[in-house]
Amino acid sequence: MKQLTIISGKGGTGKTTITASLALLAEKKILVDADVDAANLFLILSPQIKETHNFFGGVKAVIEQDQCTRCLDCLPVCRFQAISQNSAGQVVIEPLSCEGCKICSYVCSPGAIKMEKNHSGDWYISETPYGPFVHARLLPGEENSGKLVTEIRKKASQLAEEKGAELILIDGPPGIGCPVIASLSGSDLVLVVTEPTPAGIHDLERVVQTARHFKAKVGCCLNKYDLNPTRSQEITQWCRQENIPLLGRIPFAEEVIDSLRQGKPYLELYPQGQAATPLRQLWENTKKELFS
Repeated sequence: MKQLTIISGKGGTGKTTITASLALLAEKKILVDADVDAANLFLILSPQIKETHNFFGGVKAVIEQDQCTRCLDCLPVCRFQAISQNSAGQVVIEPLSCEGCKICSYVCSPGAIKMEKNHSGDWYISETPYGPFVHARLLPGEENSGKLVTEIRKKASQLAEEKGAELILIDGPPGIGCPVIASLSGSDLVLVVTEPTPAGIHDLERVVQTARHFKAKVGCCLNKYDLNPTRSQEITQWCRQENIPLLGRIPFAEEVIDSLRQGKPYLELYPQGQAATPLRQLWENTKKELFS
């Protein structure tokens, strides 16, 4: 079983659009949306949710008012200013401001402050027309997205073993932060999607550095390459210098916008479209790199 993670140095490069099209071409796979902070692959895959699970990504402080003596010892020790006293004299904790550091519970002599598991999001197992799909959504303002990514990747691996899948296809988050690290570590191949913009090569360099730090095998896909031939050539040369295989060059196609508007993978609506053949070639090249 192989794991292919598709990432990008920033959002908007077309990573999810490409992932959705590869989902049509790949066989015997489990699909994963690891961009839990801004999940949107489900908008294209039309999943039917079969299982829903809560994700607890840490702890938050809560006050049991019947035990609180209002000594106010907890107020000055909270560096996040999550604790205050309301107009009725009660000591209250603002959940969105609490970081779960536990210091308030240590200084609370009556033992009125408890640490409780924090419901940070949910993850799902769904069925789609293109295969089983594991995805998640982090609640607004919550952290530990890296832990949530690890959780759904672990479940996807279990599901792949149960169903005899040969591939886990992961739509990773953009950037180089914690959720990106959680999505690419342990992958057999990381496909970096970039575009020919002034920031394109800079973002490509950053994310490739991150992937290589974790000993991941890297390939590149240059999306919308025909919008700026000069920048495209710069990226092509950089990949050659860095010994990174350029696995695909996808042209800009207005049909992609229409497919997104209809909530369908591009190759399903436009099997003979302008970008169809390059996307199929991208998959063939990726398969060779992945299974070689």
